[in-house]
Amino acid sequence: MAEGGPGGDTARCPGQEERSPGQVLAGSGYCKWFNVRMGFGFISMTHSEGRPVDPPLDVFVHQSKLVMEGFRSLREGEQVEFTFKRSSKGLESLRVTGPGGGPCSGSERRPKGKAPPPKRKPKGDRCYNCGGLDHHAKECSLPPQPKKCHYCQSVTHMVAQCPHRGAPSPCSSQDPRQPRDDAHSSSPEDTPPTSQRWRTP
Repeated sequence: MAEGGPGGDTARCPGQEERSPGQVLAGSGYCKWFNVRMGFGFISMTHSEGRPVDPPLDVFVHQSKLVMEGFRSLREGEQVEFTFKRSSKGLESLRVTGPGGGPCSGSERRPKGKAPPPKRKPKGDRCYNCGGLDHHAKECSLPPQPKKCHYCQSVTHMVAQCPHRGAPSPCSSQDPRQPRDDAHSSSPEDTPPTSQRWRTP
């Protein structure tokens, strides 16, 4: 049973029948693909322990196993040497270097970072300090200006009393849908005190 007949596991490396599953082996090959954003990929192993592997076997590689400086990644087709072991998930690399044990060269590609938030565009609101439309008061370069109407920019009145707005007086509490009849409005003398208005007979 240990000889491994023709119907055996096709993913076995040459001579691996005698080896335990956790034993560290050496191999070489090239990067099949590598996702620089996720930080992992696969190596196609063409040689194991100095013997050719045909067809090449896939060996999982994580960026933390790469021997190199800076951002760690692999370029597609890059030649590598590595140590690996068999786990419950398959073949996994333990240490990956370039040819001759040097550092990996890596990919020029880098993951795309988050885009900076777009600059706020004016929505028609004015700077409360100078009245400009292209910024707000906290971004205003002018010193504090005299208070003025936000509607017409006059310094003689505030927006509540602005004659250009045509709005009803803010002190009017009457329903604007009903015209006010000043002739029939009650005077303050006709209105009973609050204590009398709510008293029940």
